[in-house]
Amino acid sequence: MPIRRNLAANLRRLVSSHASVAAVCRGLNMNRTQFERYLQGKSVPNQATAKLICAYFRIDEDELYRAPEAAAPAHPTLLPIHQRLYENMVRGPAPAIAGGTYFTYFAVPDRPDLVMRSVTFVRREAELVTFRRVTRWAEGLRRGGARAPGWHYGVAISQLNWIYFAGINRRQTGEPSIVAVQWAPFSEPVLVGNAFVLTGTRPVCVKVIMRQEVGRISLRQTLQMSGIVSLDDPRLDQLVASLFREG
Repeated sequence: MPIRRNLAANLRRLVSSHASVAAVCRGLNMNRTQFERYLQGKSVPNQATAKLICAYFRIDEDELYRAPEAAAPAHPTLLPIHQRLYENMVRGPAPAIAGGTYFTYFAVPDRPDLVMRSVTFVRREAELVTFRRVTRWAEGLRRGGARAPGWHYGVAISQLNWIYFAGINRRQTGEPSIVAVQWAPFSEPVLVGNAFVLTGTRPVCVKVIMRQEVGRISLRQTLQMSGIVSLDDPRLDQLVASLFREG
């Protein structure tokens, strides 16, 4: 049926801009087998699932089902702005940061004894650097899925020795965030700076530290380490703890 072919083609196009099909399924909290049926044109999602998919990819439902060759609605006054913004965001020089897994620590407002530990996955493709940041991950109680109120996707750019991680939260509020860090003059590699993030009540500017995880640790273990951590916790990176204590 044309609607299934259209759905499959549009989904493949949308997924191609993400890390993998598995990453999309985790973000949607959807069964991989069922999502593959949509990708192969074997099935069409019900209305509730279609809305979930559209919300995740930030598209209208019409875009999900229309013929791939059909032109997108014209926005002549906005398209040049979008194009120029995109070109400025991804143009060189590329940030001086290797791809991999980074623990990202945020100061907790009004709680100097605590930090929020998130996990940032950095991906390099030539001059383009993208990232995914997961905050407060927890095992799903049903359907084997996972829950994460912070699931930011975005790009990393470099200006004047600063690395900017600009992203959008694909969960709940959909708020933008920006993290600005630079390499600290220490013998051990560590990125320090500030982040503009949304708390439960308001947006705030907080201190942030990033360190790459280079040990032998599984993805599940890495995600399970995301959450609030005490500076007195002996399992916390001691360099991170001392930097936060020193302000």
